[in-house]
Amino acid sequence: MLVHSRRARRAVHAAFLALFLPVFALPFLVVLAASLATRWSGVLPAGATLEHYRAATDADALDALTTSLLTALAASAAALVTGTWAALAAKGSRARRVIDLLFMLPVAVPSVVVGLSLLVAFSKPPLLLNGTPTIVVLAHAVLVTSFAHQAVSAALDRLDPAYEQAAASLGANPPRVLLRVKLPLLLPSLSAAAGLCFALSMGELSATIMLYPPDWTPLPVKVFAATDRGALFSGAALAVVLMATTFLALLAVSRIRTRAVHR
Repeated sequence: MLVHSRRARRAVHAAFLALFLPVFALPFLVVLAASLATRWSGVLPAGATLEHYRAATDADALDALTTSLLTALAASAAALVTGTWAALAAKGSRARRVIDLLFMLPVAVPSVVVGLSLLVAFSKPPLLLNGTPTIVVLAHAVLVTSFAHQAVSAALDRLDPAYEQAAASLGANPPRVLLRVKLPLLLPSLSAAAGLCFALSMGELSATIMLYPPDWTPLPVKVFAATDRGALFSGAALAVVLMATTFLALLAVSRIRTRAVHR
């Protein structure tokens, strides 16, 4: 803590709460209240009911949640493998800046542009993916791989080369050094990158809404559809289910990361 006096710390805490509550916490609290409400009272939801959660946990909504989970898991795994491989390959290479730029490109443009580019690229043979779940997973992977690549690249820059040199001096070949030295040391960063990719994929909407087939509808699309037709309370309940699921998944990843740090 850079502030040492008790009065100054209290002022900093008060300023943080004054900024955090209305900007970050209050919108989520309003969504939670709306998911339990029956009507609006001025600008705030009022009344109490669980009916919206019954609709948010029916078969259709659970199918959408399962679709989101499967999409996020597949996209996160693909992003982690691709981003890690590229970061390892680019380490010490003259082409690193070009590789970094290529991986940052999907983040630099709106996600709807990524969706449109995939729609144009994969709507005709021989790579006909339009109308399949694969194109949704591909879009999510393209959008989140940059974060995995940047996280692993930063971790590699902080990695002490003495570990690799010691393993090589003891006779370990490069694949063994990678599997037994580098990757275990990178595990905290890999788990953090996986959690970030998973959370971003769970909430992705712009590209998804352009690409998803009728039999592969992620939960964010359901939330958008509910609010678009004016069912704000039902949409809020779906949003709470989405937030809770993502939070629990991130909590699990955090525990894995904590164990990896203390190994």
